[in-house]
Amino acid sequence: QVQLQESGPGQVKPSQTLSLTCTVSGGSITTNYYYWSWIRQPPGKGLEWIGYIAYSGSTLYSPSLKSRTSISRDTSKNQFTLQLSSVTPEDTAVYYCARYYTDFDYWGQGTQVTVSS
Repeated sequence: QVQLQESGPGQVKPSQTLSLTCTVSGGSITTNYYYWSWIRQPPGKGLEWIGYIAYSGSTLYSPSLKSRTSISRDTSKNQFTLQLSSVTPEDTAVYYCARYYTDFDYWGQGTQVTVSS
């Protein structure tokens, strides 16, 4: 059974960089042909896909967030990490990591991140 768990600070100050890590167990992040995504849900809004890092290590980001987003991985720890720079209060959301194959089949429980001074 694949499990994903997000971790990171629950509060970030405006203009700083948000950094979250997703730890995966029960499966390798390098296994063909899985894509490991970050998704968020602002309060009162729908889900927003942020980007992914593929089994190969390639990345793809949402055009609206691309300039501020970086997703990397540590294969030795079976983890992948989101960095979102220059955050504003509009980046306040529940952040999820998820695995995509033919759909998003496994999700973390989500972690609340609040951008506030």
